Amino acid sequence: MSLQSEIIERLGVKPMIDPEAEVRRRVDFLKQYVTQSGTTGLLIAISGGIDSAVATGLCKRATDELSAETGREYMTLGVFQPYGDQADIADSYAVAEAFQLTHKVETNIAEAVDEIALEVEHGFKALGIPRHLSRGGKGNVKARTRMVTQYALAFDLNLLVVGTDHASEAITGFYTKWGDGAVDITPLSTLNKRQVRQIASYIGVPQSVLDKAPTAGLWEGQTDEAELGITYADNSDYLEGKEIAAEVREKLEKQYLKTEHKRAPIPGI
Repeated sequence: MSLQSEIIERLGVKPMIDPEAEVRRRVDFLKQYVTQSGTTGLLIAISGGIDSAVATGLCKRATDELSAETGREYMTLGVFQPYGDQADIADSYAVAEAFQLTHKVETNIAEAVDEIALEVEHGFKALGIPRHLSRGGKGNVKARTRMVTQYALAFDLNLLVVGTDHASEAITGFYTKWGDGAVDITPLSTLNKRQVRQIASYIGVPQSVLDKAPTAGLWEGQTDEAELGITYADNSDYLEGKEIAAEVREKLEKQYLKTEHKRAPIPGI
């Protein structure tokens, strides 16, 4: 078996999808997990990007159906988590409005992140290597602080934390370990980015979100494709079993192997 075939099988990506059928399957998956867990709903951080928008739509549909079927109230809680001023925060609110979220809250992470960064810099100074926390290091702190806040909310409200990672991120390890990768359930995990976009169009994600360049939003001007040097079109083609340029294929497979520690269980002895 080629490495490409092995990766596709491991990540569970189909060469083509029927958006309607995939929505039904993933909504049922969420409903079943909520019911079995004894929780009262789902928490989704709405970044303003397409992945969290799709997850929001699936979550809201799942909790609405559970409420109608059982007569009990199940909620989808949308959480907006800017770091200071977020230029595209309106897109997060547009997603909440598009899917008629009645439960939503904004938790600004700036003060917490800056305090952690300051403590880390105190640590550097104590080690005799005074320096500022790197841009990438601070970006990881942002992702992990967002998740700490989500879990604090979810614990007291008896909710499950929903992740937005999908196969196009899994193959490259393009997520923060113990940050956005630390969740209870991932309803998009066997989709590539192209397929996420297909579902987004089907369920009515706002056009402003559909038109945006994908970004993790960890620093100004950051985009996924520029940081990785691989387009989502090539990434999706690869995961659908198609041929892509040899140099891009090599870069993608190298990234997959390099980030195996993110997908593997914690090693121990």
